[in-house]
Amino acid sequence: MLICLVTSFGFQLKAQEPTQIQNIVLVHGAFVDGAGWQPVYQILTKKGYKVSVTQHSLTSFEGDVAAVKRIIDLQDGPCILVGHSYGGAVITIAGNDPKVAGLVYIAAHAPDDGESEAGNGKTYPSAYQSLIKGKDGWDYIDPNHFVTDFSADLPKSKAHFMASAQTPTADSVFHAIIRNPAWKIKPSWYMVAKSDRIINPDLERMYAKRAKSNIVEIAGASHSVYISHAKEVARLIISAASLSAKL
Repeated sequence: MLICLVTSFGFQLKAQEPTQIQNIVLVHGAFVDGAGWQPVYQILTKKGYKVSVTQHSLTSFEGDVAAVKRIIDLQDGPCILVGHSYGGAVITIAGNDPKVAGLVYIAAHAPDDGESEAGNGKTYPSAYQSLIKGKDGWDYIDPNHFVTDFSADLPKSKAHFMASAQTPTADSVFHAIIRNPAWKIKPSWYMVAKSDRIINPDLERMYAKRAKSNIVEIAGASHSVYISHAKEVARLIISAASLSAKL
């Protein structure tokens, strides 16, 4: 009888094991805030995921990493950390947190130890020429060229609003030197935006290949792929949540 009870209890424990990770943390990039993640947020929450969207200030790299880690600390279990653009550099450090089970890069930077995204951008030059560097150390994208360079595949009204609502970003964050990148010890997924003008698609491919990421490429996608192709982005995140739980 005792053996039967132990066997039955063991079966119940196995049956209750989660088949995938439920917590998702979305990290925005430079010049924008977390609102752009709304389409992805809506898809994931309708499927039952617990989704958190960070709102870091873009004033310093260390401050942005700390802000993301505060959100990770609030998770009630393991999570998938998702970063777009500059947010990729942020999750490359914040992803070392023990609660992070996997990393998802969406047209994002994933520097190696000793690298910065600005340095890598010189090795793989981007197509855009619209960056304006203010005398006060803050950067923004020329609104007259924002649509073409940042959001070419979005409805014009949406892209123009993003250009007008952009958040100036401290130039120093792009020069932060990465130490102990999390993608070396955590599984990763990467979405390449094939028509990205902000980050060279070949740089995105290099990041993905180097990190041994599971790679998806989206034809015709601008840097705003996380908005314009929200379904594909959500699908990649769900794949990461499912597979990371089995690793």
